[in-house]
Amino acid sequence: MDFDYDSKREIINVPDGRGGFEPQWTGGYIFENEWQSFRTKQDRTLEFETAPRSYPQPGKYRIMVKVVDILGVDTSQLLEVEVKTDQSVPRPAHNVPATPTRQ
Repeated sequence: MDFDYDSKREIINVPDGRGGFEPQWTGGYIFENEWQSFRTKQDRTLEFETAPRSYPQPGKYRIMVKVVDILGVDTSQLLEVEVKTDQSVPRPAHNVPATPTRQ
């Protein structure tokens, strides 16, 4: 889980036409894994609640949740959360299912 997805822009170096390179933002962001939960053969439980996270100021943030299955197939979901002055852990700004549903 990346608690502040917009905090790390993806920057690449592109030729500047003078024999050098200059940094340029791709328009994307880099996923930084800040929390994870996984099962082992010895412990089959899976934790679904993250550790508390503080934000520097109230406002809207985008968080990225990434799930990887046993075969290594991953999927990501970008969620917008709103942090209020009296809370350190964000709650989704819209309804999100507590458990994934099969389609």
